[in-house]
Amino acid sequence: MITDAITPEAYRNEDFDKKILEEMGELGLLGATIQGYECAGVSSVASGLITRAVERVDSGYRSGYSVQSSLVMGGIDEFGTEEMKEKFLPGLAKGKLVGCFGLTEPNHGSDPGSLETVAKPHPSKKGYFSLSGSKTWITNSPIADVLLVWAKLQSTGKIRGFLIERKDCPPGTLETPHLTNKNGLRASITGMIQMDEVPVPEAHMFPEVEGLRGPFSCLNSARYGIAWGTMGALEDCIARSREYALERRQFKNNPIAKYQLVQKKLSDATTDAAYGILAATQVGRLKDEGKAAPEMISMIKRQNCDRALINSRQ
Repeated sequence: MITDAITPEAYRNEDFDKKILEEMGELGLLGATIQGYECAGVSSVASGLITRAVERVDSGYRSGYSVQSSLVMGGIDEFGTEEMKEKFLPGLAKGKLVGCFGLTEPNHGSDPGSLETVAKPHPSKKGYFSLSGSKTWITNSPIADVLLVWAKLQSTGKIRGFLIERKDCPPGTLETPHLTNKNGLRASITGMIQMDEVPVPEAHMFPEVEGLRGPFSCLNSARYGIAWGTMGALEDCIARSREYALERRQFKNNPIAKYQLVQKKLSDATTDAAYGILAATQVGRLKDEGKAAPEMISMIKRQNCDRALINSRQ
């Protein structure tokens, strides 16, 4: 199961990465807030609790889970046609298909409005677009079956979302090389998306959404999950620190947990975790009521990440 120990070899094993997502799918964790299409249809708070538990095991797992659930499945559910939903969501929900989200580019990491990937009418296939460009730092890309890529229409200059199926790409048009030697998130496979005249059916372009509203809406849902996930990571740090403090003996053979300096650090961390969970719970309830502003999600993500990092370093 997903709580099994991870070996260094597993970090570089594509079959292992796919197996993890498939096990999450068997547990009903993927795309959990989506109604129908073999998804669980739970609340935002329930989905947050899942994210918290997954990241308590490993932040890399949470990264892969968030990309599959919030960025890819969430994007298809919110902006896709009914045909897209029926075709892709059940397989993604069960982990039989792996998805990735291609927005960030080598030259425009923090400036997605300037992305250079272009979509134009295919020169030889009627009813198809041709996509060319590069994306980088893309979680799941080396193992993805479905690639949600954002590109500018050559005709309008507007950013649109496209669903690429790897199995339908002719040889030489799509490459997804690994990015290796990462210092963190090693349990999450990361790569690039390199496109050279990739053919994409016109029916695989999101029909309504254009500009940055589409990708930013997907990212907003992922940020909400991160606000929960960082609290899971912090709680794991607290549990491990407490166990060590009870076992480690110094100063006349006393456990160091006896001393107030150690107790204060654990108390501060526990308080921050409690406040962070309460904030994420409230925003999740507002989200389900349609009352959550993007700024709320940005604030709880920033605050929870900050407190988790500060406490984990002490």
